[in-house]
Amino acid sequence: MSGLIGLFLIITAFVTATLSGVFGMAGGMVLMGALALVLPVQAAFITHGVLQLVANGWRAILHRRHVRWDIIGWYAAASIIAAVVVSLIAFVPSKPLLYLLMSLVPVLVWLPQRWISLDAARPPQAFASGLIVTGLNLSAGVAGPLLDIFFVRTELTRHAIVATKAATQVFSHMAKILVYGGPMLASRHADGVPPLWVFAIAIPVSMAGTAVGGLILERLSDVNFKRYTRYIVTGIGAVYFVQAVRLFFFTP
Repeated sequence: MSGLIGLFLIITAFVTATLSGVFGMAGGMVLMGALALVLPVQAAFITHGVLQLVANGWRAILHRRHVRWDIIGWYAAASIIAAVVVSLIAFVPSKPLLYLLMSLVPVLVWLPQRWISLDAARPPQAFASGLIVTGLNLSAGVAGPLLDIFFVRTELTRHAIVATKAATQVFSHMAKILVYGGPMLASRHADGVPPLWVFAIAIPVSMAGTAVGGLILERLSDVNFKRYTRYIVTGIGAVYFVQAVRLFFFTP
């Protein structure tokens, strides 16, 4: 891997961790798309899992007093089941399909709230969110908008939403690392995975970005928080759709 690509990954890690620190999901979407540009799909999943595990884990620690641990318990149990199922299927999407799936995920944020009666604070729905969100995370690489649906009708504040979602994503990204990294370890071929020096720099940089995002979050109202999130993820989805079309029809 060239030093230029390594620098690109480090800068992207900071920017996307900051976005995630503010909105809880937009950063992960941008990071996955950026990684897929320069890495093979399986390596992109592993790298995304490691960086987002750190970013989400650190964000959960920073906002730990706001985490709803009852939700986390049900979500974690379901994540384990989803990881086992996907690992048995052994599915790895192509790059065009990956971008197409990522472009469709933001459609979920435009579903009318009157259609949605989900609430992650209820144990059965917390379990369902872990099962479905982790499954989508393992196939499309990102699932922030889907996870958000389970928090639309909760009574949680923006701090509790960001903190609890961050903690749930720790388990989703652990599943991603194990499902996609396991076969690589078994075959002893880590094709395309960035060298350790990139992770050694990108991890603390991600933690710094998360802290910066937390400072920005303090300046947003609950109303603006939800409005900005919707438009940002939609814009990201539009870019990914264009990339999917280009890869499907205009790339040899």
